[in-house]
Amino acid sequence: MLVIVGAYTFYDASTLRVGFGDPVGPRVFPYVIGAVTVVLGLLLVLATLRGDLPQADGGEDVDLRHPADWVTVLKLVGVLAFTAATISLLGWAVSGAVLFVGSAWALGSRTLVRDVLVGIAMSVSSWYFFHEVLGVILPAGILDGVL
Repeated sequence: MLVIVGAYTFYDASTLRVGFGDPVGPRVFPYVIGAVTVVLGLLLVLATLRGDLPQADGGEDVDLRHPADWVTVLKLVGVLAFTAATISLLGWAVSGAVLFVGSAWALGSRTLVRDVLVGIAMSVSSWYFFHEVLGVILPAGILDGVL
């Protein structure tokens, strides 16, 4: 599968059309990634054929007899879906804070005030970092004009 993904990446890079002004062009990076992926896939196939199989993980700090906690997974999926659905309306600063607080709650945190403060600090600071440093415009939403 890794060889197929690498070969497709290599093929997809060959379909890029670029002008003559840029000698390196945007195809170099996908060519390198595709080639490295194909080589790693072939080395993995070779190692498997030679019998170099890893030992199964003993689950040193995980009890493998317990089933997965699907309630936590569903809570995280719900928080992520809420964020995806509201990011345009509420903006990243609000949706990001809700994402952090909801994820912390789903994973067992019971310190709501701290989670809210950390969520607001992280989402607002990441909004400013993307906007001012990287030049990537994240939606401001209801805080448009405030941020």
